[in-house]
Amino acid sequence: MTYLINTASDFPSEALRGFVAAHPEYVTGVHGGVVRSTDTPAGQPALVIGGGSGHYPAFAGWVGPGMGHGAPCGNIFSSPSASQVYSVARSAENGGGVIMGFGKYAGDVLHFGAAAEKLRAEGVDVRIVAVTDDIASDSPENHRNRRGIAGDLPVFKIAGAAIEAGADIDEAERIAWKANDATRSYGVAFDGCTLPGAEEPLFHVESGQMAIGLGIHGEPGIKDLPLGTASEVADLLFDGIMAEAPAGHSGRVAVLLNGLGTVKYEELFVVYSRLAQRLEEQGLTPVQPEVGEFVTSLDMAGLSLTLVFLDEELERHWSAPVDTPAFRRGAPRDLLALTDRPARTEYFTPGEEPVAPATEESRQFAQSLQGVLDLFEATCRTHEGELGRLDAVAGDGDHGQGMVLGSAGAVQAGKKALERRAGARALLVHAGTAWAESAGGTSGALWGAALTAAGRALSDDLGSDKSAAVRAMLNAVEALQRLGGAQPGDKTMIDAAVPFAETLEQEFSQSEDLARSLTAAAERARLAAQGTAELTARLGRSRVLGEKSVGTPDPGATSFAILMGELGHHIDQLQQSQQS
Repeated sequence: MTYLINTASDFPSEALRGFVAAHPEYVTGVHGGVVRSTDTPAGQPALVIGGGSGHYPAFAGWVGPGMGHGAPCGNIFSSPSASQVYSVARSAENGGGVIMGFGKYAGDVLHFGAAAEKLRAEGVDVRIVAVTDDIASDSPENHRNRRGIAGDLPVFKIAGAAIEAGADIDEAERIAWKANDATRSYGVAFDGCTLPGAEEPLFHVESGQMAIGLGIHGEPGIKDLPLGTASEVADLLFDGIMAEAPAGHSGRVAVLLNGLGTVKYEELFVVYSRLAQRLEEQGLTPVQPEVGEFVTSLDMAGLSLTLVFLDEELERHWSAPVDTPAFRRGAPRDLLALTDRPARTEYFTPGEEPVAPATEESRQFAQSLQGVLDLFEATCRTHEGELGRLDAVAGDGDHGQGMVLGSAGAVQAGKKALERRAGARALLVHAGTAWAESAGGTSGALWGAALTAAGRALSDDLGSDKSAAVRAMLNAVEALQRLGGAQPGDKTMIDAAVPFAETLEQEFSQSEDLARSLTAAAERARLAAQGTAELTARLGRSRVLGEKSVGTPDPGATSFAILMGELGHHIDQLQQSQQS
C-alpha cells in the first residue's frame, strides 16, 4: 500500500510536482504533464508518450534526449484527458509534427485521439502509435488489438532513437510500428495493488497461487496457477512468448524483465539467471538486456518479461544513447550535451491559445453555431434523466449527466471564443476541447472529437455554406467511428451515427436541401437507435453484462438521435424564416 500521502485525490499531481522539482535539467511541468526543459530542434518530430499515473518510471521518467519530448499524465490508472494531451503536445511540437504513443486502452485511444483531431484541425501532422505487446490480452492474429504493458519502453525507446538520428515523422512512425510488431510481453502477479488512500488491494491472489496474464491497471490475471519457483516462473513467461516467435527472426533479442512494484531487484536477478540459460539454449543473443522496474503498477506484486525480436535497424535504435531521468545509456549528459542545449522558454497555456483571424462572414456563422451549442445543452438537460436510466441498465448510469456537463462546457467555451472574435472553425475546435474536458469518459471524448472534426471542415474565412455544413457533420461521424473503433451492430452511438451520415449524404446530393436532408437523416438515426434494443453489446462497459443490455436501447445512440432530431428541427425553422 501507499503509506506517504497527503490526500488521495492530490497524490498524482503532487507526485508530478515533486518529480519536476527533482529533475529540472530534464523536464518542465506544463498543464497536464511534462515536456523537455530543453528545446526540440526545429522540424524534429515530437514523441509524446503518456498514460495514467501509478506506473513510474513510465511515462514522465522517459522524457529526454533519445526518447520522449513530452508526457501527459492522467490520474492513477486513468488516461490523461484530451486537453492534457493537447497541452503537452502543443508545448512539445516544434514544426515536425507529433507522434503520440501510449498503451492501447480504451480511454487512452479516445483521449489521445480527440487531442489529435484538434491538432490536425490546426494544421499539425499527428500520428498515433498504440503499443500492443501483451500476449495474454488477445490472439496472435489480433496482435494490434492487444493492450500495452512493459513493451511501451522498447517501442518508445526505439522510436525516440530514430527521431534523434534524424528520422522525419513518416520514418519515425514506420519504425515505431515495426518495433511494436516485433515486441511480445507476458506477466504474472502474486497479489494486487492498492490505490493511494484505499485500505484493500484492487484484487487478491490466493496464497500459494499466481495470476497469469496480469494487466498494469490493477486487472487480475486471466487464470490462476500454483505458485512456482523462480525458474518455473521464468520458464512459464519465456515459453509463452517463444510460442509466438516470428518465423525467420535474427536470433537477437532485446530483453526486458520488469518488476511491477513489490518484487525486489534480487528476486528479478534470480529469475533472469534462469532466463539467461533459456536464451542460450534457444540460440538467442540478448542485446543490452534490462532488469528492473520500468512499467510499474503502484505496489503490485508481480513481474513481466518482454522480448523484442530485433533486426539490424531495430537493434541500432535499441542500443543508441538515451538520457532521461529514469532511463540512461551511453555517457549521460556529456555524450548528449544536455546542458548545452538551449533551454525551452515558451509553453502552451490552456485558454490562451491564439484564435485565428476570422472574417465577418465566418464570425456570423460562428454565432449561428453557438446557437446550435445552446440547443444541444438545453436538449441534454431535458433528457438527462431518461439517458441516465438507459445507461443504468448495463452501465454506470452517468450518460445523461455526462452529456449535460459536456454540452454546458462547450457552450461556455463557445462564448469565450466569440468574445475573442472567433470564426466558425475556431469556435467548434474550442467547443470540442471543452466538451471532452467537462464530460470526461468515453462519450465526452467522442463528442469532443466529433465537434473538433466538424470544425476542420469549416473555415475562419468563409461564411455559412450548406455543403460545408454537410461535410462538417460527415467529418464528425467519421471521427466517432475512427476513434471509438466501433462498427454497426456493436450497440454503440455508431449504430445511429452511421445511418445518419449515409442518409444525410445521399439526400443532400439529390436535393441540396439541408433541412430536408437533415430531417430525413435524423429520423433514420432515431429508428436505428430504437433498433439497438435488440442488440447485445459488444463494446464498452456494457459488453461485460452481455444479455442484460438486450431490450434497452443504447444510451449513446439514443442521445445522438435526439440531438440530431432537434438539430434538424432547428435548421428547418431557420430555412423557413429565411424564406418568409
